[in-house]
Formats: sequence, C-alpha cells, structure tokens
Amino acid sequence: MPRWLFTLLIFSVVFFVLELYAFQAVKTVVKNKWFKWVWLLFGIGAYLNFFIMIATYDRANGQTRAFQWAVGFLLLALIPKVIVTLFMFGEDVLRVGQKITGYFSSSTKELPSRRKFISQLALGMAALPFASLLYGIFKGKYNYKVLKYQLSFDDLPEAFDGFTITQITDIHSGSFDNKEKIQYGVDLVNKQNSDVILFTGDIVNNFAYEMDDWIDVFKQLKAPQGKFSILGNHDYGDYSDWNSEEDKKQNFEAVKKIHPKIGFDLLLNENRILEKDGQKIALIGVENWGKGFKKEGDLSKSINGVSQNDFKILMTHDPSHWEYVVKKDDFNYQLTLSGHTHGLQFGIEIPGFFRWSPSQYVYKQWAGLYKEFNRYINVNRGFGYHAFPGRVGIWPEITVIELKKA
Repeated sequence: MPRWLFTLLIFSVVFFVLELYAFQAVKTVVKNKWFKWVWLLFGIGAYLNFFIMIATYDRANGQTRAFQWAVGFLLLALIPKVIVTLFMFGEDVLRVGQKITGYFSSSTKELPSRRKFISQLALGMAALPFASLLYGIFKGKYNYKVLKYQLSFDDLPEAFDGFTITQITDIHSGSFDNKEKIQYGVDLVNKQNSDVILFTGDIVNNFAYEMDDWIDVFKQLKAPQGKFSILGNHDYGDYSDWNSEEDKKQNFEAVKKIHPKIGFDLLLNENRILEKDGQKIALIGVENWGKGFKKEGDLSKSINGVSQNDFKILMTHDPSHWEYVVKKDDFNYQLTLSGHTHGLQFGIEIPGFFRWSPSQYVYKQWAGLYKEFNRYINVNRGFGYHAFPGRVGIWPEITVIELKKA
C-alpha cells in the first residue's frame, strides 16, 4: 500500500471517530434536523476540500491562498470536535465503569440526564476554540501589537543611551489579502519613531513576485538612522519545485532585489557600523541558519572588521542559531534579534502570568525576550502569517527596544 494512501486511511479513521462522537453530542442536544445537516456537511466539506487540495497540490505553485484557506476551514471543523470527543469519550469511560460497578452492586444508579448535560458542556466548550479560530482568520491576523522593552547594558557606548530599535519580521507577503490592514501595520511601525528599523527575514513565502503589490506600502517605512534587513528560510525558494536551478537562482536574486526597492540595506553575512557622537555600535546580519533548515549564516564572515569589545546587535532569522551557536560565543553578541517561529500563530498569552503555544515544544526560545549568559535574544512573533490564514492568541508583533547605559 502506498504511504500516502495509508496516511489517508489513518486520518479518515480519526476524522470518522471525531465526527461520530461530536454528532452524538449534537443529536442529544439539538432537535432541529437542518442544524444537524449543516453540521455534517460543513465537516465533510472541510475534509474533502483539504484532501483534494493535498491531492492536487503542485509544489511549483508554492503555498497558495486556496491552500491556506483549506487549512483554516479544516481546523475550524476539526479542533472543536476534538474538544467534544474528549468530553464524550470521558463520559463513555465513566459510564462503562459505572456499569461494571453496578454489575457487582445494585446500589449504583446512572443519572438519566447526565448524557445531555455532558453533551451541552462539550458543545459549550467547543464553541470557544471555534469562535477563536473564526476571529483569528477574519480579524486576528491583522491585530497588530506593539511590544516595548528597555534593555540596559554595561558596555553600551554612552552616545547610544536611549537609542531605539523597531524590529519586524516574517512579512510573508504572499499570504496578504487586505491592503488597508497592511497599510495600518506599516503606519503603526512609523509611529514608533525609532532610530532604526530592522527586518529579520522571510519577506515572501517563496516567490519574489509575491511582494509586487506591497512594495509601494513597505517603502513608506522610515527611520533616521537607516533600515536594515536579512534573509529568512522562505526567501531561498526551497519550498517549491523549479523547472531548473537557473529559475530558482533568478528568483533568489529577485528576492534580494526587493530589499533596496523598499529602502532596506540587506546584510548577507555582513555588518554595518552605526556611529553617533564619535562612538559606534556594530549591526551584524547573517543569512539563514536554522536547526533542520538551510545553514547559510556565517558568523565569522559577518564580523569582518568588528572587534570583540564592540557593542553588537546580531540579526539572525532562526532563534535556534542563538540557542546552539550564538549565546555561548566568546565574541559576545549582546543583543540578538530573530523571528521565524510566529509563535505558531496559535496559543494563549496572559502577560506576566501564563504563556503557552505548541511552538514551545519545538523551540526553546519561541516568542518574546530571553536572557542567558547576560545576553539577550528577542524572538518577534511576526508581522504576517503563513500556512494557517489567521492568528489565535499570538498576535502580529511590532517590537520596540530602547537601549540604555547601565
């Protein structure tokens, strides 16, 4: 049996079990037959649409918006039913245990209303992720948040006390579908009035032409001390099949040319020296380096002309680079800026109390500010979105960092 067919059968069985349990809950609570038919048809339609999208997927076209919407509707149909199934299966286990106990003792009685109560509770709980996913798809993906940090360093040159940085990352322009919202996000970046704007990779999903409709918006970004950028894993065109290596190379060159078109100085394993009142800091930008991804980042090449005593800001797209290489490096990179994870665009964050996302099981540094060995990394949650056409609980981010002399 082909592997894809075996995988399809496994998923079909899982979906059938989820549908069976969820429909039991609906049937117990809802008597309107039209609602039941809508419930069934929505689920079946979402599954069929996704399977057809997978079966007809052409890597030469990359990840299309139709594919992203198929993922979105699949999650809308699937996740609430997972919640319902957990409740209903738990009730079944309890009921079987009760029957076994009742076999040995006539004193145990099953409450006749319990099944209906559990069904109502399950459907009520399932409504929460359903509503959250709907909000994430239609509103949350453009719910930009400005996060501000003030970081103090003993070795920061005094002239840069109060120097401000705005970081954005993971634009993924091929996913955008609302120019008004993107314009709002760009205006919000400019409102921060930072000294520099730093972009830490993934300007497209795969193809350079994805940015064509957005160049006029992003070239409006302004910063008095300059705008600088690096590449991310999606910028290399590795997530598509190409007619030839030459086509892939031409696309990569076109992606790199996007950056000067919107006024960014693209750093390809290079550095720039920022000067103020006769003092300086080094801005270092490496190509993508990621665990399990392309490792084009070359720190030794990027620090040419930079001394160990210089204050350094490193831009590297994937935070795993910091975890496995940068944070323990004797050259001492005081501040690193990354992106890549998106916080998986799904999670729960209650500032100061609780944070959770499936992303944390993949990346040790998955969102926000971290400090080890007296060095910092900020993992920006991303400006855009990818794969899932929305964001739930993990909102698009604009980071503002103020440097202070300790």
